[in-house]
Order: sequence, then structure tokens, then C-alpha cells
Amino acid sequence: MQPADHSNITLLKEIAELLNEETEVQPMLQLALKKVLAGTTFETGWIFLTKDRRKHEIVAQENLPASLSQNACHYLTKGGCWCLTKFHNNELEKASNIIECQRIELANKGEDTDESGITHHATVPLQSGQERFGLLNVASPNTVRFSDNDLALLESVAFQLGSAIKRILLTKQEQEMALVQERNRLARDLHDSVNQLLFSVTLTSRAGVEMSDEVMVKDTFREIQNLTQEALTEMRALIWQLRPKGLETGLLEAIKGYAEMLGLKLNIKVSGVLQFSSKIEESLFRLTQEALNNIRKHAGVTTADIIIRVTHSDILLVIKDEGRGFSVDSSVVLPSLGLQSMRDRTTDLGGTVDWVSDIGKGTEILVRLPY
Repeated sequence: MQPADHSNITLLKEIAELLNEETEVQPMLQLALKKVLAGTTFETGWIFLTKDRRKHEIVAQENLPASLSQNACHYLTKGGCWCLTKFHNNELEKASNIIECQRIELANKGEDTDESGITHHATVPLQSGQERFGLLNVASPNTVRFSDNDLALLESVAFQLGSAIKRILLTKQEQEMALVQERNRLARDLHDSVNQLLFSVTLTSRAGVEMSDEVMVKDTFREIQNLTQEALTEMRALIWQLRPKGLETGLLEAIKGYAEMLGLKLNIKVSGVLQFSSKIEESLFRLTQEALNNIRKHAGVTTADIIIRVTHSDILLVIKDEGRGFSVDSSVVLPSLGLQSMRDRTTDLGGTVDWVSDIGKGTEILVRLPY
């Protein structure tokens, strides 16, 4: 069934060249899977990436039979199966034949006209050292068992894919660290220069009010003082956006600290355990930060309610105020860059954001992120 060994070597070299060119995990896996199927007698394949024991995602698939591709790959994306169970239990360490596949069995029962002949598949874990990322599955029509040579080839391909995933993740971590360092530098520069200059203007204008006897001059200095104080608040908010203080001690502390800086009082209710990745935690902080900025600038109130509810499948974040509110047609452009920013951020994370508001009735923002 398997091509000659020299063909396998050529295939592995081609895959290695392809992997070195890619900088994103999902496109890389899709291209690699296509290359594997083109260079072997395997006819179909799919790749799972796993987040935890509860979640897996199909990130690449090629030439699926109708039974598996129906309803947006329903049978591949829902439920459990032997290979994932073994993978999560650390019982799947090498390429293996799957004697019974629950997904394929259910898919074939649900597809009356399926004639693909796909009943079994081979599977191999994608990993790098002790880090495990997911599974590569391949199948061929009317094949219930794959040869040792087939499985050895899959082992080699999986090693390449695992190493490539690790390389891409490390590169992204380095980029994120560089971005954090640049944010910190900008925050320090703003604090040490512009922030201090604005503070000096505030003191000078205050002195001007006290030194002058003319009403118009006093009013002018008071206006300068008020405008400068507003600019100082904006600058401090910008510094927080660049370098959020408090996240090192937890999300709630960061939110409370930011609200205090804005002069807002919060009523916070939490249900569930707040154990998030750093990316999710910062995203929740940024979303809350944007909402609190809008409350300070537009709502005309100094209090707000925040609800965070964590379930086994998602995170619900609610920010509510009893302020002025606004009226907006969902079919037109959003009235605030802040709201558009919140929508973009949640969309990037696979989540949703909605708002309920009306003139004089306050605003409620609801953010839901997958967990």
C-alpha cells in the first residue's frame, strides 16, 4: 500500500520545506495534510487540536467523505471517540490503528447514501517533547488496518508537525513579549514626560487662579486647570491601556484599580472559578476597560455593575450602568470606536458582544467568550 521508501523521504523533505515557510498553525496544518494525502495512498484525513479534556477543534480536513463532511463536519466536531479518549489519558503515544471509530460509525449510520468505504482510520499524536497538541487522523477506502510502514510514515510526519507547531507558538510568545516590552517602554515615557508636564500645567494654573485679582483671568486659569486635569485623567487611562497594573495579582484587582483611577465605584459579582489563560485574562480586562471608559465619558454616572459568570463552556461578562444610555440601529455603523473595538476583540476570540441601551435607561453590555 505504501510508496517506496525513497518516495517517503522525498515527501518528508517537501513537508519540511513547507512547514518552514508557514507562520500560522492552521494554514500550515491544512497544507501539510494536503501534501501527505497527495504523496501517499491515504485518501482522506483530518486534524484535531485539543485545548483540554472537554474541548477539541478540527483545524484541518481534506477530501472527507460525505458522511463525515455533512452538517459542517458535525460528527467530527461533536461528542467523544476512542482516539481522543486515549490521547487525553496519555495512552496514545505513537501511530495506531483504530479498530472501532465511534465518529465514523455514527456518521455512516446518519448518511444513507455514503459509499466511500471509509470505516476505520489510523491516528497519531502531534507533540513536541512533553507538550501534546492534538491528533492527525488518516483513512483509506475499504481499509481496516494500516501497515507498519504506513504507521512509521505517520510517525515521521507527526514529529515534523509537532515541531512546527511548537516553533510557531514560541515565535508568537516572543512577539507577544516584545509587544509587552514596547508597551511598557511607551507607558514609562508617557508617565515620565507628558504626564509630568500636564501635572506641572495643573499646578501652574492653580497658582494663577490664586495670584490674580481679575475675574476673567481667574476664570481662564480655572478653565486651563479643568482641561489639564481632564487631559491628565485621559493620559493615565492611556498608560493603563499600555501597561495594565494589577493583572499580576488577578483580573478583579486590575478592574478595581482601573475603576478607582477613573473615579468609578463598582459592584462586582462573580460566579465560577476565575482561572484563565493570560490571553483571555487580558482580553477580559481590555473589554471591561473599554466599557468603563465609555461610562466615565458618556454615561454621566459614577457607579457601575460588573458580573462575571464562568461555566464549563463559556465566560459571561456583563457591564451595566444606569446612565444616559444611547439609541443605535444595529444595521448602521456603531456610534463608538470603543464599541467597535469590543466587537473586534471578541470576534477574534470566537466570542460575541451585545448591548442593550436606550436614551435615559442606561446601558448593558454582554460579552460571551468560549472557555
